[in-house]
Amino acid sequence: MKRIADLRARQILDSRGNPTLEVDCVLKNGVMGRASVPSGASTGSFEALELRDGDESRFLGRGVSSAVRNVNTTIRERLIGMDASDQFRVDRALVELDGTENKSNLGANALLGVSLAVCRAAAVSAGIHIYRLLGGVGTRFLPTPLLNIINGGAHSSNNLDIQEYMIVPAGFDRFFDALRAATEVYHTLERLLKDAGRPTTIGDEGGFAPDFESNEEPLELALRAIEQAGYEPGKQVFLALDSAASEFYRDGKYVLQNGGRRELTAEELTVVYAEWLDRYPIVSIEDGLAEDDWDGWQHLTRELGGRIQLVGDDIFVTSVKRLNRGIAGGVANSVLVKPNQVGTVSETLDCVKLAADNGYRTVISHRSGETDDHFISDLATAVNAGQIKTGAPARGERVAKYNRLVRIEEQDRLAYAGMRTLRR
Repeated sequence: MKRIADLRARQILDSRGNPTLEVDCVLKNGVMGRASVPSGASTGSFEALELRDGDESRFLGRGVSSAVRNVNTTIRERLIGMDASDQFRVDRALVELDGTENKSNLGANALLGVSLAVCRAAAVSAGIHIYRLLGGVGTRFLPTPLLNIINGGAHSSNNLDIQEYMIVPAGFDRFFDALRAATEVYHTLERLLKDAGRPTTIGDEGGFAPDFESNEEPLELALRAIEQAGYEPGKQVFLALDSAASEFYRDGKYVLQNGGRRELTAEELTVVYAEWLDRYPIVSIEDGLAEDDWDGWQHLTRELGGRIQLVGDDIFVTSVKRLNRGIAGGVANSVLVKPNQVGTVSETLDCVKLAADNGYRTVISHRSGETDDHFISDLATAVNAGQIKTGAPARGERVAKYNRLVRIEEQDRLAYAGMRTLRR
């Protein structure tokens, strides 16, 4: 009765107004699981391929009708009759059907939409939540959120080189209390910007996006917002960065434009980060260096890896192969996990397991182009990641993930991760 009876895909819109996939998986017992697929703006070169139509006459070339067709024909024909509760076998069939390393045949977006929908259908059919289906009795705590409050880089049109400035409300006993504190800091920051006569327009992920005099100024402003909201920086609320350094890496140098153009080596940029660590309660830096600067990453990790969490996103792209290389080379000490970088639920879980087996932290992450699907909230809980990154406490597609965690805390009374999975 849990065998797949039908798969149906369609085009819907994501949070940036671009087409993306939504997939329904219908089982023989009448149960349906529905899932939608996010899309990134700052994407790593080594990510699995997101299949787009390229027809400029429809959605300016951003359509995904070809991926939809792949689900409704080739993938549907292969998966009909398979047991939805056997996630690994379903995902293996998807990977084999595509037959390419980067999912370029059928599209990683097509594969992921199906994989997620099958997983959700299996959970509904079993009468349990996704986080229990994937995590079982080993699920122990809710993740600490890294909330993007100031947007820069590819996520906005302002002059910041650094892509994300985040707050981390890790010094609380309950997830809801942490979320409340983050929301209060966010709105205090909005008031500070208004009082200074600066725009409070927001970027793709809900963070504020005015121009700044330097890349360091947002850190100062975030500290003021934390304090004026009534919280203690470095004890209750911490800071984190996503540099997205691949975006400003040019011919072997890191070219920073804000505050005066500077061309820095990896070693010089590491010094800049070290100076910020001395002045601010930063607990995590993501993509501090470029996606293929392996030597620079080794230096960064040697210098700062004992002090804070160093998260690899573009350099690892949720790939077991690339993460293995990083582990062997002493690169980073944490991995950002995005299911759409690899294409299936099983491959995502493989990456998480490899990280855990080798002492690397995991941060489950959204994308800048999101939907109201909150699968990643269940995923972060299931694998005890201890951390989730899903934008500001604003915009419906971001808040959907946080609200899902609020409900999980209420129904299961899981402990809050707080600082236990953060390096500092």
